[in-house]
Amino acid sequence: MPLRVIFAGTPEFACVALERLHAAGCDIALVLTQPDRPAGRGMKLHASPVKQFALAHGIPVVQPRSLRLDGKYPQDAAAAQEAIAAAHADVMVVAAYGLILPQWTLDAPAWGCLNIHASLLPRWRGAAPIHRAIEAGDLETSVTIMQMDAGLDTGDMLLVEKRPIAPTDTTARLHDALAALGGRMIVEALELAACGGLQPVRQPAEGVTYAHKIEKAESAVDWSLPVAVIARRLRAFDPFPGASTTLSGETIKLWSGEIDSKQRPSDVGNGTILSVNSDGVRVACGDGVLRVTELQRAGGKRLPAADFLRGFPLAPGAVFDPVAAA
Repeated sequence: MPLRVIFAGTPEFACVALERLHAAGCDIALVLTQPDRPAGRGMKLHASPVKQFALAHGIPVVQPRSLRLDGKYPQDAAAAQEAIAAAHADVMVVAAYGLILPQWTLDAPAWGCLNIHASLLPRWRGAAPIHRAIEAGDLETSVTIMQMDAGLDTGDMLLVEKRPIAPTDTTARLHDALAALGGRMIVEALELAACGGLQPVRQPAEGVTYAHKIEKAESAVDWSLPVAVIARRLRAFDPFPGASTTLSGETIKLWSGEIDSKQRPSDVGNGTILSVNSDGVRVACGDGVLRVTELQRAGGKRLPAADFLRGFPLAPGAVFDPVAAA
């Protein structure tokens, strides 16, 4: 008899897991996902990827604004509680849902709630583990299947599978790899749970870090920072929010860049364009030179440096604007 599953998730990362559970024959009795959000130029309401998949496959969907019975939207929470109870699920699978689960939710399914988390716990608990791992220069990450408790990503680990972070990995690329890995692992975890094969392991007390949510303000490039830090941020902020700089007040997005082998001249300021040619725009940083290879004007497309320069010529000696003080 297939397991009865409630699935809680919202973005594409979660949808990959939902697809794998559905393909594995799980009886998905209910989907919880965030309310539709305005997006695009017309700011029309858009359903999440998880909702779109659920509706396409005839799976009931609820979209509470909160699950707190004593919170701002108690009617939403009460309706969700009723739907969860009616589902009579064995387990709830949670992946990038976006709402905090109160204790009544954690206790509702027979086996509790299992979370798919994209980090090597306890490192990078929180909202943006993929971005922060790249930004910090971590050499590896993982997907952790975790038994959820009332803390923020503090529950016992059930399955862990590591993946190296390549020097060329962006958040977009690593996201897709970890989403596929998480989809495979959650199916494996449920198969093991069904036969009593999961062995909970407490998270280490040492090495806890928090992956705080990415803010748009972080996109501004501070050219006084070490070149390795800037290069990592370009990769970490692709696709959101993108790294950006300004020249004479015009915003330019910087999508790809490499540490250049040439030494930084000592007689130029940070943010100075040192040279411009088809293989990139070389910019002086705090301790080296960054060769920017993919750029974008406001309202334009991401372009290789050679194509970008045809429409927006940059001159050696020009200086990107410094980051405004907070």
